[in-house]
Amino acid sequence: MSSTRQATPRRRLMVSVALVLGLVVLALVFHGPLVAWFSGKSLGAAGSSITVQAGAFSLQAALDPDPPAMKGNALLLEVRDASGKPVDDAAIDVVYDMPAMATMAEMKGGAKVTHEKDGRYRAEFDLPMGGNWPLAVSLRTATGSGSQTFSLTVGNKGLSLLGGGGGSGTAAMETDAGASASSHAEIDHYTCSMHPSVKQQGPGKCPICGMDLIPVTKDQQEQGVVMIDEVRRQLIGVRTAPVTFGPMRDAFRAVGRVTYDESALSDVNLKVRGWITKLDVNQTGQRVAAGQTLFTMYSPELYNAQQDFLLAAQSAKLSPLGPDAGPSRVESLGTAARQRLRLLGMNDPQIDAIAKSGVPMESIAVPSPASGFVIEKNVVEGASVDPGMRLYRIAALGKVWVEADVYEADLAHVRVGQPVKVTLDYFPGRPYEAKVAYIYPYLDSKVRTGRVRIEIANKSLELRPGMYASVSLGSDVGKRVQVPAAAVVYTGPRRLVFVDLGEGRLRPQEIQVGSESNGMYEVRSGLEPGDKVAISGVFLIAAEARISTAAKYWESSPEVDDAGAPPTPDMPPMPAMPPMPAMPSTPAMPPMSNPAPKPSANAAPPLPSSAPAAVYTCPMHPEVHSSTPGKCPKCGMELQPMGGKP
Repeated sequence: MSSTRQATPRRRLMVSVALVLGLVVLALVFHGPLVAWFSGKSLGAAGSSITVQAGAFSLQAALDPDPPAMKGNALLLEVRDASGKPVDDAAIDVVYDMPAMATMAEMKGGAKVTHEKDGRYRAEFDLPMGGNWPLAVSLRTATGSGSQTFSLTVGNKGLSLLGGGGGSGTAAMETDAGASASSHAEIDHYTCSMHPSVKQQGPGKCPICGMDLIPVTKDQQEQGVVMIDEVRRQLIGVRTAPVTFGPMRDAFRAVGRVTYDESALSDVNLKVRGWITKLDVNQTGQRVAAGQTLFTMYSPELYNAQQDFLLAAQSAKLSPLGPDAGPSRVESLGTAARQRLRLLGMNDPQIDAIAKSGVPMESIAVPSPASGFVIEKNVVEGASVDPGMRLYRIAALGKVWVEADVYEADLAHVRVGQPVKVTLDYFPGRPYEAKVAYIYPYLDSKVRTGRVRIEIANKSLELRPGMYASVSLGSDVGKRVQVPAAAVVYTGPRRLVFVDLGEGRLRPQEIQVGSESNGMYEVRSGLEPGDKVAISGVFLIAAEARISTAAKYWESSPEVDDAGAPPTPDMPPMPAMPPMPAMPSTPAMPPMSNPAPKPSANAAPPLPSSAPAAVYTCPMHPEVHSSTPGKCPKCGMELQPMGGKP
């Protein structure tokens, strides 16, 4: 019993010692993560590195942490020269910059760069927001300089290179000084690929991000070439697509309406005056068959004609002439009386029934001339009717017409016999295959549309006149050069696309377009198959081109004005008019309350107007104005004369 009590404290002591030893081991193993947890610093686990060329230097870059966050980021750099030796005397600048978009202001900032050892540098920075950010790295040493641009996305692993190529550097610029001097006359200005609004007459650094300025030739300026680097392309969503050459189908839609087949309409009218004694078909929309009695009527004129026919028939029977004597005058009268009854609207069965009975009929039945549906009824029982009055209109619905309104521009692509597809909301997903039966030879002057007739069989009577229909028409126009419709920019009388020349260059190209089908325009001139054009972000590119390049693409056509009239011929300049001599002023009645003073005869003549003094401003800060050249007090850029060179 006592031995058990002595073993218990010893066991507790051993357990405590084991726990302490375990905690010490865990602290040694996870020393780094624990320090980072309590201090809030990075674990130091850099992501995969990439090695690029920045001028004459080799630049290795990696992120810490990877993936990056909005706070506590670092860009780990290792710089080596052309021989592979570490560079420890480099002045490195790291700038992140997101250009202004729509209502969002530009966001940029710099990193705190510290030199570690053996050519390694650490640039620490925080980002204002998530998203995709460019990192512009520039380095300068006594032997040269270089720059490169990377891209990172908050929350995504990896660091990517933007702009392609091997970066830029001053070493190559110095070695090719002779070549640059020979082609300097062709350079219009220098600009920054990240900030195209920056323009300088000579090479240098961008005052915003510190990147080396790139030259823009006069040919590029005249052609309207726009420089947009990969970072800005991603931000504004620029995508390109090739110009294709292939079969094109001109397809379009038209709105149609189901109508009656006009060739199957029948009217019921009379040739004598009378009164309706009984109305058998007394409803509009009632279906009737050919020969079915519509109504019975009494007509004194028809009654008298029946009596004349019976008298002629009886006289023919009493005639003493034999059968070989030929037609007598009495028989001729009987034939004429029968023909009169036919002309008045009676049929042969009715006439034969009268001849057989020998008694005229007071009420004559009027049959339907055709099978179909009564679409008009203008008579009631007991009504008085006159000759020529339309009593019924009967339409056969076994075949109906669809009359489609086609716009004037599409009429050239419609022909008789062309296959069409007709769909109705009444039967969704059930198309009717048909053909164009007729194209009307006139247009509706109010809406500028032509009418096309389509005939469709309607045995099941599903198509009802008055229904609206959607008519799809199309025709194969052969192989054509085609460009996406999203790539075309309308600039008054011109149609422009932006051709991707590579290396971030986009050139506006005027084209002539033809028909459009399935989101593609036919290109009649201006492009060749295989050319790459921008298909998204086009309006932002157009705005940039209009601001930073020649404006010839954005002005009215020099050959044809907006009204389509030919240009007026150049007129010789008019000679300057000599100054008019001062005319004596006509005395006027002075006001009653405040008479005007009389002008002095010795008044000094007006001084000649002098040329306005030159005003200088900053391209980045237009609010800065100065009467003398100098530097901008805000960004240090050279002030430029307003309105061009003085």
